[in-house]
Amino acid sequence: MSTPDLLPSKKQFAFLATKRFLPLFGTQFFGALNDNLFKTTLFVLISFYGLGAHSWIPSSQMLNIGALLYILPFFLFSALSGEICNKFDKAIVARWIKVAEIVIMILAVIGFLHQTLSVLLLALFLMGVHSTLFGPLKYSILPEYLEGHELLSGNSLIECGTFLAILFGQILGTMLAGTHIFLLATILIIIAVLGQISSIQMPRVPAQFPQQCIEPNIARSTLQLLRQTYQQKNVWMAIMGISWFWFLGSIYITQLPTFTRLHLGGNDQVFNLMLTLFSIGIGTGSILCARISKHKLHLSLVAFGTVGLSLSGMLLVWLTSGANFIQIDNIFGFVARHNAFPIMLSIICIGFFGGFFSLPLYTWLQTASTDNFRSHAIAANNIINGLFMVVASVMSVVLIWLFDNINALYFIVAAGNLPVLYYLSRNKELRIDFMRFILRKQ
Repeated sequence: MSTPDLLPSKKQFAFLATKRFLPLFGTQFFGALNDNLFKTTLFVLISFYGLGAHSWIPSSQMLNIGALLYILPFFLFSALSGEICNKFDKAIVARWIKVAEIVIMILAVIGFLHQTLSVLLLALFLMGVHSTLFGPLKYSILPEYLEGHELLSGNSLIECGTFLAILFGQILGTMLAGTHIFLLATILIIIAVLGQISSIQMPRVPAQFPQQCIEPNIARSTLQLLRQTYQQKNVWMAIMGISWFWFLGSIYITQLPTFTRLHLGGNDQVFNLMLTLFSIGIGTGSILCARISKHKLHLSLVAFGTVGLSLSGMLLVWLTSGANFIQIDNIFGFVARHNAFPIMLSIICIGFFGGFFSLPLYTWLQTASTDNFRSHAIAANNIINGLFMVVASVMSVVLIWLFDNINALYFIVAAGNLPVLYYLSRNKELRIDFMRFILRKQ
């Protein structure tokens, strides 16, 4: 399953600086950056600085409530976001979403100034709504901005930029949590304004389906959307694969702080190092996957990514099982250990093969959907992604309770890649593409 190889490799990312891509990239990057900066700062203040300490709810449960409030809009409003993206000019919708982000950040600043947890949790919920509305837009508008031979490369840049924004947001949020509130407020507002400026530069596109009806009944529209998506075999299979990617990522990243402390003997500096390595791996894997593909969609690379995820995940477990590390005070103490670099390489490889796994699936989802259904397909993808992330959280709690060992959890999810590969290999197009790619018959 491929598109013609129309451009030489050296021009693969020539569209990056053009108006049909750069404003969208900037809008997505600043949105993801602000999202994770605000969320991380809030969670760090709750965990380490006593925000909400006088509440009747323990801080650990407050974090779970916050995570639930952020994910909840993906279930409630994804179907609505697909309908809006179909009915209206997506560039105009993006500008209004960015206006809403500025308002939400002002609300968040008020919450930080007055240390009002209820206001901050409301802002967190609204940022979840913001992400829910923008998610279908960014992926459904990309095929309208880019040519077919540019789509894989465009997706790789969007994915790379998103994970770097998540990384920068989490690191910056940790740093700003203990600083003066006016510095935090200024940065939050500036990033939101930069996102608005980027959205204004996005070229306008005609509405794909202006006669689209907006269904006020959220439950009915969501069930109808999932039913329609399930009937499209390739679209549904791509969504299942992408959702597994977010399932894995949710488990790895959520448990990474505790894993760093218990299995690596590390502190927050080592955690930031691991998070950086994981994000670099994702970005590198996505870009290299696009380079190897040479403007063609190769579903066979999904198999390569799946096997790599299993091997690197099991390698990480093997390197850290049974180890009794002494707690260290800084990052240099960790790097000085004899097995530090193999562990770091394993983390990079998990991210790297994750890029190879997810990039073709996102492109497949876009190309397998019709123009009229693409926004709906991305919206359905958001719903299933959210469901898989909730299941990942529940499964993590249960398995850690049963085994009292994060490595056991990491081993199970690494092994779980193999049944996922079997499920995806049931697709005839993937099997055919795998043989073509192996035999180099382009």
